[in-house]
Amino acid sequence: MRVKIFTTGGSMDKGYSTRESAFLVMEPQVTGILRAANATIQYELESLFRKDSLDITDGDRDLIFRKVKGDPCTHVLITHGTDTMATTGRVLSKIQGKTIVLTGAMQPAAFKDSDAPFNVGFALAALQTLPHGVYLAMNGRIFDPHHVRKNAERDQFEAEE
Repeated sequence: MRVKIFTTGGSMDKGYSTRESAFLVMEPQVTGILRAANATIQYELESLFRKDSLDITDGDRDLIFRKVKGDPCTHVLITHGTDTMATTGRVLSKIQGKTIVLTGAMQPAAFKDSDAPFNVGFALAALQTLPHGVYLAMNGRIFDPHHVRKNAERDQFEAEE
């Protein structure tokens, strides 16, 4: 199975810039995560942009939609910021014939106690086992983008009834 990975930024890719004394979205971290895990899955990575998800626009979501829909790969992983991940998932739910999994991190991958490596691995496992559709893979659970919310107080996603 070949997997297409699109990156958009978010906390997973954030790092601290001493020059700017701020956290900035840096290079995509997913390749390093997969290398450290000795993952053998065949993948191709494409970075669409490097934004905090609160800065993603409808135009950006349209770009993600066109790239995912137009790619010949039927298994797509998207790394995305957690604040608007469900919104993007809902937009992508119009795409048929593909398994699309979005994941992210509450803490940057560069942090020692980041959830990024676990979430990426979990998302890749989900991508290989789920039927066609759009899913969010966070906190060891799979969510429907139409019935999920981020609980910022608990730093986790939860299903909405």
